[in-house]
Amino acid sequence: MPIYYGGDYNPEQWPSDVWSEDVCLMREAGVNLATVGVFSWARIQPDEGVYDYAWLDQVIDLLHESGIAVDLATGTASPPPWLTTKYPGVLTENADGVVRWPGSRQHYAPTSPDYRRLASDLVRTTVERYKDHPAVVLWHINNELGCHVAYDYSDQAAAAFRTWLARRYGDVDALNDAWGTMFWSQRYTDFAQVLPPRHAPYSVNPGQVLDFKRFSSDMLLELLRMEKQIIRTAGATQPLTTNMMSAFKPTDYWSWADEVDVIADDTYPDPRDPHSYADGAFARDLMRSLKPGRPWILMEQAPNYVNWRENNAAKAPGQMAAMSMQAVARGADGVLFFQWRQSAAGAEKYHSAMLPHGGPSTRTFREIVALGASLASLGSLPPSSRAEVAIVLDWDSWWALDQPNHPAPLDYIAQVRAWHAAFLAAGIQTDFVRSSGPFDDYRLIVAPSLHLISDATALLAFTGALLTTAFTDIVDEHDRFRPGGFTRQLGPLLGATVTDFAGVLPGEATVHGPGLHFEGTVLAEVLHLDGATALASFADGTPAFTRNGSCYHLATIPDEPGIRAVTTFLIDELGLTPALPNLPRHVEVCRRGPMTTVINHNPTPVQVGDDILDPYGYRITGLS
Repeated sequence: MPIYYGGDYNPEQWPSDVWSEDVCLMREAGVNLATVGVFSWARIQPDEGVYDYAWLDQVIDLLHESGIAVDLATGTASPPPWLTTKYPGVLTENADGVVRWPGSRQHYAPTSPDYRRLASDLVRTTVERYKDHPAVVLWHINNELGCHVAYDYSDQAAAAFRTWLARRYGDVDALNDAWGTMFWSQRYTDFAQVLPPRHAPYSVNPGQVLDFKRFSSDMLLELLRMEKQIIRTAGATQPLTTNMMSAFKPTDYWSWADEVDVIADDTYPDPRDPHSYADGAFARDLMRSLKPGRPWILMEQAPNYVNWRENNAAKAPGQMAAMSMQAVARGADGVLFFQWRQSAAGAEKYHSAMLPHGGPSTRTFREIVALGASLASLGSLPPSSRAEVAIVLDWDSWWALDQPNHPAPLDYIAQVRAWHAAFLAAGIQTDFVRSSGPFDDYRLIVAPSLHLISDATALLAFTGALLTTAFTDIVDEHDRFRPGGFTRQLGPLLGATVTDFAGVLPGEATVHGPGLHFEGTVLAEVLHLDGATALASFADGTPAFTRNGSCYHLATIPDEPGIRAVTTFLIDELGLTPALPNLPRHVEVCRRGPMTTVINHNPTPVQVGDDILDPYGYRITGLS
């Protein structure tokens, strides 16, 4: 199957006499897939029970006649004004009880019965009309679920939260035990007394906050499942997707991955940031890892500049193609953009598009045409193979650490990104894995600050090399300390037990060892060794980096040079082979089956082996 190429198409923003020009220029650009209907609810349904599909019939037929397939959205992302006027209860509230009013988008409560009923009606009617249309090859559920409103603190959300808690714990005594509610006289005698973690005088119960984040992710997931069931019940057989947003904190994408047929991602790295290629690679590798062995789609990226940064830089010539090829190299079978034609009005009118206001003569459109031709020349691509190294990304640990009252503020996702970037710079490809595994085929698992560990963690059965970092295995799945202290699960595996820890400032946790010298940051642990060997120590001689068989532990959070140093150490220790050694700075290499892609993300030419890559140039080898 050739690579999908195209983007969001919003014909409802334009008079019908523009549509033929759009399709003609799409064909010139090599577009073969258009995402239609994402924000069309108000156009499709001008009032409750009233539908107008005539314009959409015309658009889909026009695309189909021109050989352009359709990723048809369900349109549920932005309720129309008539709906919120008639049913104001669909609106959400923030933690202060302030209503989030219409006038933007995503102004609906995932738990609202009225929203769910009316959204279901829209989805059902749309699917029944187009399920057999030959142009429709993909169903697009909602849009960026949770992007702007991930947490709702309204009374209807509170009622749904109580129901969720009752299912999870069974009775209120189990809830009290999990949350430790004897602290500060918080003990509940009935689920009816429980509220979302609204604005309170001081710190809110951390177990309550953690469960509210789990609940909120699950409510958005329920919307995905609701629409999926409607699509399948209606008899539609096309694959379905929803556009994710890289590692988006409010939504646990591990639990979402099994609900969609195709993983899709929206990613907008800052073209001005020289490290943006690492951000892009991180997002691509996560999407590939959510459904191992299956291709995914880059659903949205900017053809040039965006509109929502304080200062919106243009992409340099070639940079858009480099970022697109990065996605293909890391498993994507689709490269799409937001959006096809640049909007003439609205909040995103300054966001670039494949077809800018300047028309086909612009550099942006010329690069779009060139990229379309390049992608078409690749033909059908092989699936991605599993990497040798995997990094654990755990939303529960992220949510628990993203709260106050820890020894020091610990940026969980920054640490995960830093380890990924270190292996990327070394030419070692990495996957991501959930904390429950599976881990079987990996030679090395890196688990940065895996704070929460369940009683049945699969890491205990892993036989390869394991690296953990400070603040791992500190609490159970309820964010409570286990009897006996810390590292009660992984201690025997690590050959060491954490007995204490404290926050550190710059210069307070210097680490020394043979071939290793770096600064520890954020916090430092006190370790009791029970079989492990110290590979490096803090200035006072206490262990800072240990090994027990094939298990390694860092008793601090290394700075960036430290992460690179430990990465190099592990590559040498385990005999890992870079896809291409001695990579220049900001050059990446990635293997996809027999295909190897090398991309220069520098604004200047770079020599890689015997080749010189132009600024933002790339080289693909291994395809027949």
